Amino acid sequence: MCSHPKQASGFTLLELIVTISIAGILMSMAIPTFSDMMRNNRLTTYTNEMVTSLNLARSEAIKRGVPVSVRKIGGTGTYWSDSGWNVFVDSNKNGTIDTGDLILRTYPALPKNFTLAGNNNFVNSITYKADGTSTNLGSFAICDNSDGNNIPERDTSKLIIVNQVGRVRMGKDSNNDGIPEKDNNTPTPTPLSSCITP
Repeated sequence: MCSHPKQASGFTLLELIVTISIAGILMSMAIPTFSDMMRNNRLTTYTNEMVTSLNLARSEAIKRGVPVSVRKIGGTGTYWSDSGWNVFVDSNKNGTIDTGDLILRTYPALPKNFTLAGNNNFVNSITYKADGTSTNLGSFAICDNSDGNNIPERDTSKLIIVNQVGRVRMGKDSNNDGIPEKDNNTPTPTPLSSCITP
């Protein structure tokens, strides 16, 4: 009887090198896309936190029939994101937490590469009256400022706009350049140009 040797099964060195090379190429294409997706998700999450705090202040002011404010913690910093912010019952409508004011919710600081800043009307605080209107209108810019230049780039920023009756909405991007536009009621909308002064 003649026995035939069994053929060895497995990968040759060449097949293994080709497989690893293809996997490396696919990973190098997937990682930047995954990083962008993670950054966008984080930007959306932090934007939603601010929108939630504004909506909470408005609804609590209406429900309680008293002024409710949102104020950044540590009023001397440039950004709301540096130390976080509080939502509180503001008995005397001064935008400051005084003795007897009830803190409803505290939001933590954002990671260092994210900035959240209010325009001149919302430098330190925003107050909602008992009828749900805000004491002022304006906007907040939130940016992924990883490069440190304080300039919004494609898909790295969002604009939160508070209108005359205190309602919150997001800034539009009508030209699809990835940068939100200010609410200046002009025929040609002005894109957000700074993460510090929206």
